[in-house]
Amino acid sequence: MTRSKAALIGVGSLKPVRRTEGETTLGMLARASALALADAALEKDAIDGLLVGPQVGETPQHVPATVSEYLGLQPTMSNVVDLGGASGPGMIWRAAAAIEAGMCETVLCVIGNHRNPEAPRSPNRNPIREFDVPFGASGANISYALLKQAHMARYGSTDEDFALIAHWARANAQRNPYAIFHGQPASVEDVLASPIIASPLHLFEIVMPVAGAEAVIVTSAACAKTLGAPAVHLLGAGEKITHRAVSQAPDLTSGPLKPSMARAFLRAGLTVRDMSLLSLYDCYTIMTATTLEDSGICPPGGFGAFMRSHDFGPEGDWPLNTHGGQLGYGQPDLAGGMTHVVEAVRQLRGTAAGRQIKDPRFALVTGNGATMSEAVALVLGADE
Repeated sequence: MTRSKAALIGVGSLKPVRRTEGETTLGMLARASALALADAALEKDAIDGLLVGPQVGETPQHVPATVSEYLGLQPTMSNVVDLGGASGPGMIWRAAAAIEAGMCETVLCVIGNHRNPEAPRSPNRNPIREFDVPFGASGANISYALLKQAHMARYGSTDEDFALIAHWARANAQRNPYAIFHGQPASVEDVLASPIIASPLHLFEIVMPVAGAEAVIVTSAACAKTLGAPAVHLLGAGEKITHRAVSQAPDLTSGPLKPSMARAFLRAGLTVRDMSLLSLYDCYTIMTATTLEDSGICPPGGFGAFMRSHDFGPEGDWPLNTHGGQLGYGQPDLAGGMTHVVEAVRQLRGTAAGRQIKDPRFALVTGNGATMSEAVALVLGADE
C-alpha cells in the first residue's frame, strides 16, 4: 500500500443541537479544536497550519487571522476552504499538500457554525470589536497611523523619511501608463503638503482604492519546459499570521513578514542582497518601511538612511515596485497584492516595457493582510 506524507491524528466534535443559546462561531470552533488537540495529545503551539470554513459570523473577512488570533495560533500556512458540503474533505488534501510543500507540519482543519435563528444578533467575540473599534481604531487608516507613530517614537524616523517612499512610488508610476497616478509625479514636498488623514499619515502615503483585476497561471516546471515560453519559477515561500486586531499585535514596528521572508530566502538558498527586484506590498508608506527593515536590507529604524542613499527606479541600484507599487499604480481591492506578483513576472521575463530592469534574475514579492497581520513572501527566479 502506498503511504501518504500526511496522517490524520486527532479529531474533535461538538454534540449537534437544534439551536444554540449564547454561542458564537468562534467559541464553538475553539471548543472543537481543543477536543482535537486533546485527542492528538498536542499543545496548541504544535499547530503551524490552519484551514477554516468560510462561515464565521463574527467576521466577514480576514477569517484565518481572526480564528488564529482567537485560538492563540501563529500559523505559517492558512486559508479558507469554501466548497459547501465538500469543504471538510477539501481541507484534508489541502493540508497534506501544504505539509508536502514544506509550508507547515501540523494543520488544524476546523469548521462549524452556531444556529440561533430567533436571535437578531449573536455575541461578538472578535477582539477587534472589543478592544479596537470602541476606542477609535476602526479602519485601516487609523491602525496604520498607529504603526507609523510607533516607528517614529521608537526610532526617531521622520515624515521626510516616509515621504521618500511615496515619492519613489509616484516616480516609478510615471514609467507605467496603466498606473492610476501616471502623469502625476509627487516630490517629497508634495507628499508632505498633502492633507493629514490620520496623524501622522498624509494623503499621499495611503493607497488609492481602484477597480481592477490581476491573474497569474501556475503550472509544473516540466509542463512549462514543454511549452517553451519564458517561465518564472517559485524558488521559496514563507507565510505567517500573528494577529488580526492591531491591539493584539506582538510588535508595532516589526511584523510577520520578517519570518516569512527569512523562510522564503532559506528555501531559495538566497538572501535579500541577491534580489534583482523588490516587489513589496505598499498599502501605506509604513508598510514598505518595516518590510525593508524586516528583510535585513537595512537595520531596524534604518529605512530612512537607506532610502536617501539609493536609487529605486528601473535603472537604479535597488529597483523597488517598478510598476509604481500600490501607492502609484493603485490598489484594486484584494488584487492589490497580485499586482506585485504580475510585475515581478514581467520583469523576470524581460517584458516590462518602458521600465525593464537590467539582467533580472531574482525577485522578492511580499503580501500583507489586515494591519501588518497576515504575511506571505515569495522568491521568484527567471529561467536560466
